[in-house]
Amino acid sequence: MKERPLKYRKLADWLLRLFSLFSIVIAIGGMLWILGTVLCRGLGVIDWGFLTNPSKPYGSTDAGIANALLGTVYVTLGAVIISVPPAIAAGMYLSEFGKHGKFPKLLRFSANVMMGIPSIIVGLFVYGLIVVPTGHFSGWAGSVALAIIMFPVVMRTTEDMMAMVPNTLRESALALGMTRTRTTLCLITRAAKNGLVTGVLLSLARVSGETAPLLFTAMFADAWPTDYFSQPTANMPVLITEYSMNSPFESMQTAGWGAALIIAVVILLINILTRIIFNDSQHKN
Repeated sequence: MKERPLKYRKLADWLLRLFSLFSIVIAIGGMLWILGTVLCRGLGVIDWGFLTNPSKPYGSTDAGIANALLGTVYVTLGAVIISVPPAIAAGMYLSEFGKHGKFPKLLRFSANVMMGIPSIIVGLFVYGLIVVPTGHFSGWAGSVALAIIMFPVVMRTTEDMMAMVPNTLRESALALGMTRTRTTLCLITRAAKNGLVTGVLLSLARVSGETAPLLFTAMFADAWPTDYFSQPTANMPVLITEYSMNSPFESMQTAGWGAALIIAVVILLINILTRIIFNDSQHKN
């Protein structure tokens, strides 16, 4: 096969570098544009009253986001409790006990499909599964919807992180007489704990701004979230939608931008923390 001249290879290398640089600039520029817009429009409204007052009906003054913050904590914490333990257990199984076979392949394929399902489909599914039979929206239904989105992320991250643990650690533990189960629970999970935390944080970042599933499940209420299982629950994503898109009052639209700024900062911090933990895990391995 005839080798291409050096000048053509240098031209191809230069074009590839230029395209890579252009892609990086577009990605960083888009992120800074979004953050700058949210910061400029939402920073002025954030004060102590905004963070401590509950949301109020359209046109009311001194509307805040305190009930939506509390409701988001309830819904997200419920999703973590529902999804994280079985997801980590499934990831352990795939990494340590079920690397091959039809069932592990089916489980991995199902997780990949779940990760690609639009969140609005998940919301409709939980709406038909919980909201319609019970006859009311609830924070519990919202947690189930978010848990379905979180499950495949945590499961696949757990499998990948545990697979990064050197096999010599497993062999040493088995040679000392430890069972496979005890080796996995006492040694492998401890060695991969940073990666497991990373998976949970990634899943939290994934669902923090999801609006569509909560519109069909938790919905929204201006009241404080006092009944998690049988009451519509205020939450940040739906509040941002209601304030920014559906309110005709400029003050509430500005409050929506403030709520968007808070949720953007939270997601950004989660992503930064995830990167720090992930890099630390890679260096140790």
